[in-house]
Amino acid sequence: MDPKTIAIIAYLTLIGTIVALVINNDEKNEYASFHIKQGLGLGLSLIVLNFLLIVPIIGWIAYVVGLIFIGICWVIGLIGALKEEETLVPIVGEKYQEWFHGL
Repeated sequence: MDPKTIAIIAYLTLIGTIVALVINNDEKNEYASFHIKQGLGLGLSLIVLNFLLIVPIIGWIAYVVGLIFIGICWVIGLIGALKEEETLVPIVGEKYQEWFHGL
């Protein structure tokens, strides 16, 4: 499959990221792997962010701010994949690459 297509699939929900990871597993492509790491990081960050909903008021506000931030990062990552560029998402992109370096 085309690396650009795999990179785009990586941003389509956490299930899309897993599908992209499986597809890219046979013949690893660095470009696709880059976007898989970014997509996986954003998906897992969204799951962790949901735990803020437990804390009344301050947690809810932090959740909304975090949700907006992740949404912006998702758009930046998806646009990078569409342009065939390795664009790090703001603030956490380098960490995602570091944490998931084995993928």
